[in-house]
Amino acid sequence: MYLKSVYQMMSTRINRRRFIAAAGATGVAGLAGCTGGEEPAEEPADEEPAVTQVSWHAGGTGGTYYPLSNEIKSVVEGVSDYTVQVQSTGASVENVGSLAAGEADFALIQNDVGFFAKNGTGIDAFDGNPVESLMGVATLYPETITIVTLADTGITSTADLAGAVINTGDLGSGTQVNATQILEALGISDYDEQNAGFSTAADQLRNGDIDAAFVVGGWPVGAIADLATTNDVVLVPITGDDQDAVLDAAPFYAADTIPAGTYSGVDSDTPTVSVQAMIATREGLDSSVVEDITTALFDNLDQLTIKTDFISVESAQDGMPIELHPGAAAYFG
Repeated sequence: MYLKSVYQMMSTRINRRRFIAAAGATGVAGLAGCTGGEEPAEEPADEEPAVTQVSWHAGGTGGTYYPLSNEIKSVVEGVSDYTVQVQSTGASVENVGSLAAGEADFALIQNDVGFFAKNGTGIDAFDGNPVESLMGVATLYPETITIVTLADTGITSTADLAGAVINTGDLGSGTQVNATQILEALGISDYDEQNAGFSTAADQLRNGDIDAAFVVGGWPVGAIADLATTNDVVLVPITGDDQDAVLDAAPFYAADTIPAGTYSGVDSDTPTVSVQAMIATREGLDSSVVEDITTALFDNLDQLTIKTDFISVESAQDGMPIELHPGAAAYFG
């Protein structure tokens, strides 16, 4: 019942008709040569320097967040006066914490993590501690859950994950949240959990230190693509009753497919599930800054090369789980 209510809350249409209130005072010009005795006009207060540099927290270098964030940096810097500092991080959960602490201005996160953080539920890190300052900018593309292994492990189905050594992603990351949710939904509890980012997980598979890894990101994920060039990669499908169990367990998941040929040696489609990547920001960031960055990006999407089939102005509010920042609302209208 709780998950049903969560789904209803997420499905509520966000009011996009929020506009930035412009406040200003109209000065009255005095005539030159006025008689003495008038009080001199007050000097205008010093204005705070305009924000020209923003911090953008991405994810691990082996995923999609990091290269996409650097493309966004190039687009924004190419058409505006802003400088964007992109930082590699442990991704969604860590990024929410950085936004809450004011250490980041923008960040890429998963939409399910955004909802949990805003509402103080679903993840231990946020349970009873909602991140009320978290605000949305735009959703971007499906984040596919990929379970990757190597042929010599003998793992070909989710049932084979029982008793395995599994890298579920960086500790506290959105990937770890998804992996543990999915394994629980599949009734798999007897596994040895390891925690590391995508690139490290690929090395662990090469070295035989783990049997399988969960990777969450838009395909093709660089770490898996690199692994597939030198190893016989196997993608474990989430299909049939298993897929139904995952979709029933949490409303943030949608059915998805990794197309044949996405990775070297994987010649058939792989059914799985996905969440959604989104841009988040924080309440205290000036509306004009958020609107400027949003405008610079979404008015120039043709300059992107990553996930171009999915990122658009028209779909930028699909699956948005939290309230829009006024600066983003001013752009999307």
